[in-house]
Amino acid sequence: MSSGTADAPVVRPDLAPHAPSPRPVLPAVHSWDEFTRLREVVVGDATHSRVPPLTDPSAWLNCYPDLTPSELLGIGTGLFPRHVIEESNEDLAVLADTLRDLGVTVHRPPAVDHGVEYGGPGWRTTGRSSYCPRDLTLVVGPALIESPSPMRARYFETFGWRPLFQDYLLRGAHWISAPRPVLDDSLYEYDADGFPVLGESEPAFEAANCLRLGRDVFYQVSRSGNELGLRWLESTLRLLGDVRVHPLRGVYEGTHIDSTICLLRPGLVLLNPERVTPATVPGALKGWDVLWCPPMEVGPTAVPHTLSTPWVGMNLLMVDEETAVVDGDQTELVRLLEGRGITVVPRRLRHSRVLGGGFHCVTLDTVREGGPQDYLG
Repeated sequence: MSSGTADAPVVRPDLAPHAPSPRPVLPAVHSWDEFTRLREVVVGDATHSRVPPLTDPSAWLNCYPDLTPSELLGIGTGLFPRHVIEESNEDLAVLADTLRDLGVTVHRPPAVDHGVEYGGPGWRTTGRSSYCPRDLTLVVGPALIESPSPMRARYFETFGWRPLFQDYLLRGAHWISAPRPVLDDSLYEYDADGFPVLGESEPAFEAANCLRLGRDVFYQVSRSGNELGLRWLESTLRLLGDVRVHPLRGVYEGTHIDSTICLLRPGLVLLNPERVTPATVPGALKGWDVLWCPPMEVGPTAVPHTLSTPWVGMNLLMVDEETAVVDGDQTELVRLLEGRGITVVPRRLRHSRVLGGGFHCVTLDTVREGGPQDYLG
């Protein structure tokens, strides 16, 4: 399928149809939040997914930051096992079909070849994956914002979506790319125990460090998002109007935000109890109804060291304020959500921990019905 062409939605009898409702005419790109009615989405592709050279400090920082240098030597680099890629693509195809059945327009751009070697001044690497389109593109309202990842292996990852983004541009979207980072060794620092941390020599962050809530955006400072990246994003979002950015510091020092905080609908949030406590709920969400995520049900993995923790099981995708695509193996989480009136569509991503992404990660919503409402006022 052409990367700029979407499949028409079809309806399957095994999914409960949504009640008919008027469909507002929306711009080509229009996504302000994580939960209003989903109209258009990009779904990832696991083809060519690989582990880049781990002698690169940026790969250590972003892939396996808790492993010692000697433990890194035991991890194989190059392509993931064939069955991991094939089964992941099977699961992504089911997800795409599910979303079409729910009335969503789905784009499936093909993966780029991540085995090609490239580099910049002082460094060489290969690519990583096209599995997680959420990670490097932040959609705020009518704008596609390509983020400056601190990982060298992700430098050209968004090129796989360029034809689609160009089509959006021609149909009226704003297409913004952050300053391309140099990614020299000065960006990568080390803590007192010798483990990697992200420095401040230039703006660096990934889009998956952010969550959208109408006119508000949350930004998690972590190993995949620094303070200079926050400053750049704040200055850029001011171009879109009255958009407020809420820094989250000291919440989770790992990488992304969407296995820590999941915005389910206005006033209702799912939180990771291992990373957030009642005393550390972000100030902007004080007064919201909190669902504390139950412990994850953990199965075996295809490799001994994974890119994601078991908490990727809470990484869900809201189709609307009453419907969620959720890891079907997380039965306690499913029951918790259903108890709050959310219809759960259980699906699977068998290798979410291995490849580093759940249902929110492997999708990028480009059109939702909600606007820049003030949900916190």
